[in-house]
Amino acid sequence: QVQLAESGGGLVQPGGSLRLSCEASGNIFRIDNMGWSRQAPGNQRRVVAVIARDGRVVYDDSVKGRFTLSRDNAKNTVYLEMNDLETEDTAVYYCNAIAAQTIFWGQGTQVTVSS
Repeated sequence: QVQLAESGGGLVQPGGSLRLSCEASGNIFRIDNMGWSRQAPGNQRRVVAVIARDGRVVYDDSVKGRFTLSRDNAKNTVYLEMNDLETEDTAVYYCNAIAAQTIFWGQGTQVTVSS
């Protein structure tokens, strides 16, 4: 089992920045990819960015150039730096990790972009 603890959500104005963190615990040695997905009201959950153990990152087109996903394997933590936020980025953001071909999810953290 893998447990994921998220932090860093909140309210920000358009054009602002936020940083989300997600720390993994449990069977961390089996974790391969980690990443973030988001779900806006009335929409399906959608992948935002994924990072492999070797640091390779894939971003959804909607966040390319604005979001940066990084990983600190020593701390078992991934960070999502979100810049130039738009109202369309408003959603619940979920951290996820894949270990032994099983996907684990965090509880989610709310990000609201509003003036």
